[in-house]
Amino acid sequence: QAQPVESGGGSAQAGGSLRLSCRGSSYTRNGGCMGWFRQAPGKEREGVAALDYYNSYESTQYYADSVKGRFTISQDKAANTVNLQMNSLKPEDTGTYYCAAGEQCYASDWFRMRTYGSWGQGTQVTVSS
Repeated sequence: QAQPVESGGGSAQAGGSLRLSCRGSSYTRNGGCMGWFRQAPGKEREGVAALDYYNSYESTQYYADSVKGRFTISQDKAANTVNLQMNSLKPEDTGTYYCAAGEQCYASDWFRMRTYGSWGQGTQVTVSS
């Protein structure tokens, strides 16, 4: 099973926007859960958002409270890609962002690393004030 592969990221000013993309692993092509996590220096990795999709038309999105209303996770199922649009960025959004793929996720576990079996290498996001 191929690892998820992140792209995007970079630097932005506070209040700006960035977009991350993740090409999913082979076992999420027909359904599954893809999530975004981030890790700031000296801090634990934390869940940012996740999308669980189970057919061509339905999916469920989950967000950390810290990003609700600012970040949007979306899916391009044909391309097996999940995007994270990040708006109104804050310096505290700075960190390495990781994409992860799993078989299924729920409100109770989307933010837990053990929910995901495959991880990308990470991409850096830096927000300056």
